[in-house]
Amino acid sequence: MIASIAFRNFKALRSTRVQFTPFNLVIGPNGSGKTSLIEALMRLRTLSQLAPSERPAGRQRPGGPEIEVAFCAPYERLRVRLGCVSGVGCDTLGLEPADAPEWAQLREELGRIRSYSLDHDAIARPAVANGRTELSSSGGNLAAVLQAMRATAPAAYAALCGELLRVLPEFRALELIEGAGGRVEFALRLAENGMVPANELSQGMRYFIAVLALAFDPDPPRILCIEEVDRGIHPRTLREVRDALYRLSYPAACGSTQRPVQIVTTSHSPYFIDLFRDHPEEIIISDKHGREARFARLADRTDLPELLREGSLGDMWFSGILGGVPEER
Repeated sequence: MIASIAFRNFKALRSTRVQFTPFNLVIGPNGSGKTSLIEALMRLRTLSQLAPSERPAGRQRPGGPEIEVAFCAPYERLRVRLGCVSGVGCDTLGLEPADAPEWAQLREELGRIRSYSLDHDAIARPAVANGRTELSSSGGNLAAVLQAMRATAPAAYAALCGELLRVLPEFRALELIEGAGGRVEFALRLAENGMVPANELSQGMRYFIAVLALAFDPDPPRILCIEEVDRGIHPRTLREVRDALYRLSYPAACGSTQRPVQIVTTSHSPYFIDLFRDHPEEIIISDKHGREARFARLADRTDLPELLREGSLGDMWFSGILGGVPEER
């Protein structure tokens, strides 16, 4: 897992560092660095998988973007620096110490970073049966993922279905329908019979099924990033979304021996943010002043105990008391 990331001149992140926990909820206005944080993680994944000969050669541009990544045990002595030779993105990777034998294993772990920005149309689209069994970054290929889970991890699939039907009691089954040309799609069977195909489900239901597919994945990524995890979800279902992701970050609490997954997700929902009242250490506030953005941990505020006694965490964020809201003009 990643311990911290420090940024210098990376887009709006001119000079800031953010500490990571197993679960990280990033809140803030548009353009304040939330997506840039996820982009940095994906750039780390890409560059870590390249051989030194495949990365651009040459000296880093003076004052160019630089990202420094520190890790938790057993990789705590390693540091990775992403730098820029040309353009505005980071395209070089430096390792300290350069000859660390742990790098081979860490490199493999970094290759298992995944990022999702779910799209309701992609989620509902039929997929190729017995084809690629990984969810695409948009949530596409979901039907094939569910089919593969049912075939190779029936216990996980049954648990996913049980959770889905608990939250959506108007349905009594998740159906996988194979069609012509080796295509498969999913649908929900109503309690009083009748079927609702994926493309007729609400956006929120589609997003929720995709989140459950990630949460019950028997072989999940090491780091999972989801942008706007609350998108389209009814406020009453947000707790189930949080708890589904907690299954990944804190598997022991769910009786699972699976390795923890570090999660980075963003939200604009005060209802979702309020669910973390008892875990303020999991909230990262992204603030932007002028053209510069900075990260801060909510738990680092000295006045936090007093604030929590006075009202809803979501309301305080929405009103601007906690920061992380658009600047007033």
